[in-house]
Amino acid sequence: MKTLFDNRFMHWFVPYIQVVVRLLLYCIGVLVILSIMLVFFGVGDKPDLEVGWSPTRDDLVRAKKILHEGSKTKPDEIGIIELTEADLNLAGNYLLNRYSKSAALIELKNNKLRFEVTITLPENSIGKYLNISFRLGNAENNDLPVITKFKAGKLLLPARLAAFVIDTVIQHSSLNEYFILATRPIKSVKIDTQKLTITYYPNKDTLIQARNFLTHTGDNATLNIYQQKLAEIVAKHDPAWRLSLAELLRPLFELAYQRSTLENAIDENRVVISAINDYVNKKETKKLLSTPESAPATGQQYSAFLYKRIDLAQHFIGSAALTASVNKQAAQIAGEEKELSDAHGGSGFSFIDLAADKAGTRFGEMATSSPENARKMQKAMSEIKDYSDFMPDPRYLPEHMNEADFKQRFESINSPVYQEISKQIDERILAMPIYNAE
Repeated sequence: MKTLFDNRFMHWFVPYIQVVVRLLLYCIGVLVILSIMLVFFGVGDKPDLEVGWSPTRDDLVRAKKILHEGSKTKPDEIGIIELTEADLNLAGNYLLNRYSKSAALIELKNNKLRFEVTITLPENSIGKYLNISFRLGNAENNDLPVITKFKAGKLLLPARLAAFVIDTVIQHSSLNEYFILATRPIKSVKIDTQKLTITYYPNKDTLIQARNFLTHTGDNATLNIYQQKLAEIVAKHDPAWRLSLAELLRPLFELAYQRSTLENAIDENRVVISAINDYVNKKETKKLLSTPESAPATGQQYSAFLYKRIDLAQHFIGSAALTASVNKQAAQIAGEEKELSDAHGGSGFSFIDLAADKAGTRFGEMATSSPENARKMQKAMSEIKDYSDFMPDPRYLPEHMNEADFKQRFESINSPVYQEISKQIDERILAMPIYNAE
């Protein structure tokens, strides 16, 4: 039986609850209206910036180096990173183009950081592009910058309101974990006309989490599972025979198929591809993808082969890893840049290597393009017979061309004769059943 106190308490508490609920609904309503305004004004069919970032191989290496600059600092020590305008544009475009064709223009002007961003959106009935711009600046007696201006298309929002909306969206989305991870160690950010200076104080756990996020290899526990499986495969390998790349891919994708659902299939595939690339490419992996130094050793090391060639396996899985970690366009550019570099002073331009790059790019794209394709690739790869199921025989193609030979036969990568061979390679890859699952 309720007492008089209970009744009086409830008499006071119920109106209080009603007020709180009304305020909550009001806030939600405001956010919904603001979100609709941002979509209405910020989304359109014309990009403010031209999308289609075209990095060179050196750009990709430099971008990774910038993003991993903080890893040089030992845990619980103060670190300082200085980034120029060129560094910021390189890193910004690298990050944006991991997910879709986008463009970023970043300027240091009047002690403020100016951003212009165009992002290609998934197919929809509203518009193809999201165009936003904003400025960051150091407020008085504040070590961290704040938004001083924000525009979505032609809509100019008050800075504080924009900051509130962005903060609320981040807190109530999957971005929150990454935002906390990125900002937790930062103690100050100073902006001047020449550079951005970041002072940070990381702990060990933060460094490990940040490294795993940037390399898209998931948590260490997941990576260790696949590395252990690799170690078991290599330990059982008969040294009298060549180690086929298919012998590594098939069982790991079979394991990924067993472990995955639609929700985590893409992440599992990224970890599988990264783990195999770590093993096959070793030094190249360290340069391009900055894998964890704590990765467990796989014991005896054997080179992996495709069509009796080590370099083909390296090109294939390297391009697959680059596509899974960055995007298709970056992987294709890196492949051509590598071959042109070889023509200038290395082993010579090779269409055979380029074919392996293209096949690996398609493989990485299919394995991570959508949850459905990720699952299809897991099942298909767990049933392959040998490497001819995912890599067409490229050994008929010309190779070992120095710079003079290449120019005499093909002039440049834009010539009709070069483009014809490139098209033939693409057609052979796309004709393979495993790449026609979409």
